[in-house]
Amino acid sequence: MIAAAPDFEPAYGSIADPSAADERALVFPFIGQKLLIGPDAALPRQPMPQNLGNPLRALRFGVLAGRDCVLRVWPAGLAIPPDLSAGDYRSLWGQWPPGYLAAFVRARQLVAWVLHNRFCGACGQAMEAGRTEIACECPACGYKAYPRISPVAIGIVLKGDEILLARSPHFAPGMYSALAGFVEAGESAEACLRREVREEAGIDIRNIRYFDSQSWPYPHSLMLGFIADYHGGDLVAQEGEIEDIGWFRPGGLPILPHAGSLARRMIDAVCRTLAKKTRRP
Repeated sequence: MIAAAPDFEPAYGSIADPSAADERALVFPFIGQKLLIGPDAALPRQPMPQNLGNPLRALRFGVLAGRDCVLRVWPAGLAIPPDLSAGDYRSLWGQWPPGYLAAFVRARQLVAWVLHNRFCGACGQAMEAGRTEIACECPACGYKAYPRISPVAIGIVLKGDEILLARSPHFAPGMYSALAGFVEAGESAEACLRREVREEAGIDIRNIRYFDSQSWPYPHSLMLGFIADYHGGDLVAQEGEIEDIGWFRPGGLPILPHAGSLARRMIDAVCRTLAKKTRRP
C-alpha cells in the first residue's frame, strides 16, 4: 500500500537520456500499455531490469509529493520481468491514493500517444518527442502529433424514481451501467447523448444537465457526465450493442460499474437524491 499523497500536478519535459536514473523520481514503467508494478502494488524501484534495454521514450510528466514523475515506455511484446506484474487502474483503485491514480491516468494516456506516434503520419519518418511541448514532431516535414483526447458523453436517464441502465456484451458478467458514446465530429456533447440514447435504447430524453467529468485511460477518453429525464418512446435495445436494458429502482439495482468510475458516481448520486425524495413527509 502506497502512503497517502497530495494531489498530482501535471507537468512535461522530455528526458534526453532514456536510461538516466533519478533516485528521487517516481518511475512509471510501461511495456506497451501495461504498467509494471512490484509486490504489494508498489512502483518498481530504480534501476529497471537490464534485459529490457533502453526505453523508447522517457518523459517527465508531473510532480507528486515534491517528487518528479517519470514515464518510461518499452515496446509491446517484451516479457514482463519475473519480479514484476501488470497493474491496471481498476485493480489499483483502493490500493493507490488519489494522487497516484491521477498520475497513472496521465501516464497511461501519454503511453498511448507515444506508441501511436513513433513514426510520422505524413511522411513516415521517425518522430521525436518535444522537449517542452507535449508533441511528437517530425524532423523531416515538421508535422506535430499531440496526445489524442476522445470525448465521451455518458448519461443517467431518470423516469420518475427509476434509473435507466443497460448491459453491453463486453461488460463483466451481470454488470449494468449508463449509456455512453463517443462525440462525433461537429456534434455537441448533449447532442451526442441524445443520439446515443435514441440509438441504443429507442427513447428520447430532455432536460439534460451536466454532472461532472473524468479522464479515463482506456485508452484516452474524457468522460462527460450528464443527468437527463425520459421524454418519450419505448425501450428497444440496439442489436449488437446492448445485451439487455431496463428501468431500475434504487432498491433493486444490478451489479454496478467500478467505484472509481464516473458512471458509478452518477448512479450513487442519483440514488441518494431519490432516497431523500422518498423520505420527505
